[in-house]
Amino acid sequence: MSATHLRWALSLAARRAGPSWTASPRALPTCGEEKGFLRGPPTAPPGPGGHFSTEAGETPPAAVVPPPKKKKQDPNARTTINSVGRKIHLRLLQVMGVGGESLGNMHRSDAIRLMDEQGLKLVLVDDSADPPLYQLMSGKQIHEEQLKLREKQKAKPAAVQVKELTFSSDIASHDLSTKLKQVQSWLEKKNHVRITLRAKRTASKVALDQTLDDMVQQMPMTVGFVAKPKVIRDGRAMCILRPPSAKELAPQKEKSKPQPPPPTDATPQCSEPGTPPDSPAGPADASKYQA
Repeated sequence: MSATHLRWALSLAARRAGPSWTASPRALPTCGEEKGFLRGPPTAPPGPGGHFSTEAGETPPAAVVPPPKKKKQDPNARTTINSVGRKIHLRLLQVMGVGGESLGNMHRSDAIRLMDEQGLKLVLVDDSADPPLYQLMSGKQIHEEQLKLREKQKAKPAAVQVKELTFSSDIASHDLSTKLKQVQSWLEKKNHVRITLRAKRTASKVALDQTLDDMVQQMPMTVGFVAKPKVIRDGRAMCILRPPSAKELAPQKEKSKPQPPPPTDATPQCSEPGTPPDSPAGPADASKYQA
């Protein structure tokens, strides 16, 4: 048998044995190969998996990327509450009654049957529990819970923005009035304002914190302090203003209330019948009213 037939037989046997290896023309040396007359194509280097292959167009396996981890959701941070109907994919559920009492774990078919018998709806309460927690609710209860969630969302404090303003201690009165109006507009929008006062280089040593406090007192509205005026470093003073609280506005409301007029006696007082009432002119003018 010639070398060509032998290579063909070995290649056929390798193909029948498995598809992961293909015989190369260099599997057996030929008589002319030692002299450099016949050379086969170079074999491919081992792939990422550590096995040799000479199949054309083979691409290395792609790197496995782990799926992103799901963030744990707080059950108290739900934004909506709705009935799940009959779309329950889990077999075992933890069910609560209408009044919040625990009914234990039950199969989803039993939970759906109980929901149909009582004419209620099944609402997901906590999907992070094991098994997930559901509650039987009426339509009125679901509507009330939705209203409560909306009120909680409205009551959440919004992020407070801090505005910054810097000016010199020798600012002109007109410019200071403009700056204070800007501060007032920011405070009316529920923002905090950080004011930094710079000392003039040629000015003598002055109490910058007191100067800044005097400037703030010129504002036409009542303000609150997150940080009162203080010297932070040489040549600078700082304070942080906030909108006034209801307690701070109470004295101002008391002053703005109109005072009731003092009580007056409208009934004239006469000592004797026929005697005219006392007049500012004095008792001398009373003689002309006598008969």
